[in-house]
Amino acid sequence: MSDRSKFFVSTEALAARLGEPDLKIVDASWFLPTMGRDAAAEYAERRIPGAVRFDVDAVADTASPLPHMLPTAEVFAATIGAMGIRESDAIVVYDGAGLLSAPRVWWTFRLFGAGDVKILDGGMPKWLAEGRPVETGAPVAPEPVRFQAKLDAARVVGLHDVVGVLAEGTATVVDARPADRFLGVGPEPRPGVPSGHMPGAKNVPAVNIIENGTLTDDDGLMEAFEDVDLDRPIVTSCGSGVTAAILWLGLEVLGTPRERLALYDGSWSEWATTPGAAIETVA
Repeated sequence: MSDRSKFFVSTEALAARLGEPDLKIVDASWFLPTMGRDAAAEYAERRIPGAVRFDVDAVADTASPLPHMLPTAEVFAATIGAMGIRESDAIVVYDGAGLLSAPRVWWTFRLFGAGDVKILDGGMPKWLAEGRPVETGAPVAPEPVRFQAKLDAARVVGLHDVVGVLAEGTATVVDARPADRFLGVGPEPRPGVPSGHMPGAKNVPAVNIIENGTLTDDDGLMEAFEDVDLDRPIVTSCGSGVTAAILWLGLEVLGTPRERLALYDGSWSEWATTPGAAIETVA
């Protein structure tokens, strides 16, 4: 079995560390509009004690027409420093679905140089189910600190990079969207975005590696990625760069070196709305 302690922290272990000064807890909740949930309202109602909120739509390049694209290192540093988080802190991220947006925030912190970032195994649903303590009322404003950000630019790719790897076959693009959207027989959640997939991409739906709000076991991961050559470079993609990070997490848990992975930040939201970009469907 893989050593998951490098990626996850248990609810029991987190509960035992609440209040430690170098521990920073981050509510990374984000939901698709079709899910009918309000991440900001849920955070305001109750949260793990001491948690600050990381809004993926706000900690982003807000000038981009694409959803929650990465900000610059300077913007990330200023925003996260204002949350009271240093790159040297022990950071634990969680989300309200169990395992949906927390991997994206985990990935983003690491991309900008944080060295000790883990995901709460089971997320807020498990925390609540176990009757762990929650904080209500207005959150206390954190004391601003300095976050020294350094972007690991090789781990994130754009449209032209993906066009190149697909044309040259230098990496495998793995798409985390549900199969119906990948095949072009189901609608995308964002209006005006057609479904389908990039020519040559493979489909590993993120839901296939999640069980009861946590990452499935190693056998389940291997089965999900059975059609993907894990010895080649891999680019993860999805609808808008969020669930692509779930695939990244699964691949790292299986032992894929980080240096062999990249994430397509614009993902399908960019590809499918770019004039001339090839789209394949089963129709």
